Amino acid sequence: MFGVSSFCLHNEPLSRALDQLAPVTSYVEIMDDGPHFIESTELLASYSFHYSFHAPSRSINIASIHEPIRRASVDVIGTCFSLAGEVGAPVVIHPGYFAWEQEREHALRQFHASLTDLRELAETCAVEFFIENMGNWNYFFLKEPGEIPALGEFDLALDVGHAHLNGCLDRFLSQPFRHVHLHDNNGKEDSHDPVGSGSIDFSRVMAAVRRTGATPVIEVATFEGVIESLKHLGVTVPG
Repeated sequence: MFGVSSFCLHNEPLSRALDQLAPVTSYVEIMDDGPHFIESTELLASYSFHYSFHAPSRSINIASIHEPIRRASVDVIGTCFSLAGEVGAPVVIHPGYFAWEQEREHALRQFHASLTDLRELAETCAVEFFIENMGNWNYFFLKEPGEIPALGEFDLALDVGHAHLNGCLDRFLSQPFRHVHLHDNNGKEDSHDPVGSGSIDFSRVMAAVRRTGATPVIEVATFEGVIESLKHLGVTVPG
């Protein structure tokens, strides 16, 4: 079963996005940010989807060296955990970033403090969460497989497009991961193109997905790209 991220319809209200996704998938990952940020699961409960959540990320930083910002970021993700727990959904989070190279070690300690806090919140909400590797953006953590040990007990959500941008997809594919975001690119821009339209070898990706048993979620920029991706992956699409 391939999940589909609501990111492909982020310009539409979430209700309309879910209506459009219903004929093509039974699993939706809610991009809980921007236009699809949710404060209640009432809408989600009206559908029969399996869900995962992508926690808010663009306006928060769980590695911030400023303690009030770090704590507020944890609180925002904690709210996401609470909602995810209501619908039995796992959650994907970003690892955060440091603003200056000289702050890296301090930010890493803050990241670990946030993971401890988030573990307690996840246990309270009875949810699992996974940490996503980042693309070729300055100052973000978890861009290379060598940083995986910094996750400690926590599991990786492998974003294949991000790993490809950093030239280390094959090394990431050899690692354990529990969740995976599928999208393509040309190795230069994080364009979230349809699977099979860029320079990623998805035969190797899917072999690793089968080996790990990870949940695959198509995270492309357009709904048309979702259909193209599903077809490339050998899924029969209605209509």
